[in-house]
Amino acid sequence: MTCFSCKGNIQKNTTTYMTEIDGCYIIIKNVPCTKCTQCGEEYLNGTTLQKIEKILAKMKNMLTELAVVDYNKAA
Repeated sequence: MTCFSCKGNIQKNTTTYMTEIDGCYIIIKNVPCTKCTQCGEEYLNGTTLQKIEKILAKMKNMLTELAVVDYNKAA
């Protein structure tokens, strides 16, 4: 597979997913992704995005100002 942006090579990797919900910043570490070795563009697949949505739904009930979650432990 090649990168849509620069046509570089894509390899399996992990990333940090960050979002904001109702004034709370949620950081999910160690999220599996594929990443371009040339430009750094990151891609998340559908299964990973579904798991992220489930993690975020759980976190909505526990919102503080900042939440840091490990994907592997929460998914």
